[in-house]
Amino acid sequence: MKARVHVFLKEGVLDPQGKAVASALRTLGFEEVAAVRQGKFFDLETGPLPAGEAEARLQEYCRKLLANPVIENFRVEILEP
Repeated sequence: MKARVHVFLKEGVLDPQGKAVASALRTLGFEEVAAVRQGKFFDLETGPLPAGEAEARLQEYCRKLLANPVIENFRVEILEP
């Protein structure tokens, strides 16, 4: 199975890296940029998982390691079953 996990900061959590990127874009002449929120993603490849369990298993990866549930949300996307 191939999957992608998107991890991003929750609303209300300060994002200094996003602010720096937004500022840099405006400095480069892209004045239309109002805000940037940074995040990360993981591309995962696993062995076969039982039908219907893949998404739950990926969410478990996130809760236990890939995301900090206090300040981050995540979204899982199965690319190939």
